[in-house]
Amino acid sequence: MRLSNFLLSVLIGGCLLTSCNEFSKVQKSTDYEYKLAKAEAYFTKKKYRNAQQLFEELFPVFKGTQKFEDLYYKYAYCFYNQGLFRDAENLFKGYLEVFPTSSKAEEVDYMRAFCFYKQSPKLELEQVSTVKAMGMMQTFINTHPGSDRIKDATDIIDKCRAKLELKEFRGAQLYYNLGEFRAAAIAFGSLLNNYPESVSGDHYKLMAIKSYYRFAKMSVPEKQEERFEKVISEYQDFADRFPESLLLIEANEYVELSNNQIKAIQNEQNSSSIKR
Repeated sequence: MRLSNFLLSVLIGGCLLTSCNEFSKVQKSTDYEYKLAKAEAYFTKKKYRNAQQLFEELFPVFKGTQKFEDLYYKYAYCFYNQGLFRDAENLFKGYLEVFPTSSKAEEVDYMRAFCFYKQSPKLELEQVSTVKAMGMMQTFINTHPGSDRIKDATDIIDKCRAKLELKEFRGAQLYYNLGEFRAAAIAFGSLLNNYPESVSGDHYKLMAIKSYYRFAKMSVPEKQEERFEKVISEYQDFADRFPESLLLIEANEYVELSNNQIKAIQNEQNSSSIKR
């Protein structure tokens, strides 16, 4: 068994060495047409690192020739296919600047926007690339109204928007979980305003009502009546926006609680006035 593993290692090592020697010979070649053909062969075989190095070396040789456009195009894709999306985006941008009337311009314009989408980070991180991807995809749709890629671009915008919505929701929920109820109420209100068509809109509104109620409960006596009234006004807005929502019943419970609190406050105030 050990001998077999050893022979396998020797065989793999030999293949790698042969491959390295072959690539080294190609790099040293002064036959640029041969070198370009090998670069394209590496590209076809998905050996993008090798292809990238050769295309890079051939840039000054073929610049200004008819072959330069295809070289530039494949060079950009070498970076994309290696997951180097920032570099790929810059190259796709450069391609469009050099070849604005190319038959591949629409594809490259889409790929440039797609590179921003591919750079969209984990939900916990800043979503600059996600926002940029949305903007770029919308620009693509506006620039290429008849493109077959519009559906894909629209789907990506929807995915980015859903991601941003989820991030914003988690921030609002965190405020609520930490007992920062005023901040939570404002955050849930902003969430609903930012995503008015969300399927979770009634849930966001309910969370705002709950947050305002808990904020009122924690307030100093002098502020409570005013803040319980805010709960009631938020419920009225809820009922106007989501008259068919199944969450209306739960939301109404906070109205009843708030009305009871307001009555208790007013009764206490009246009792104090009588005693005086």
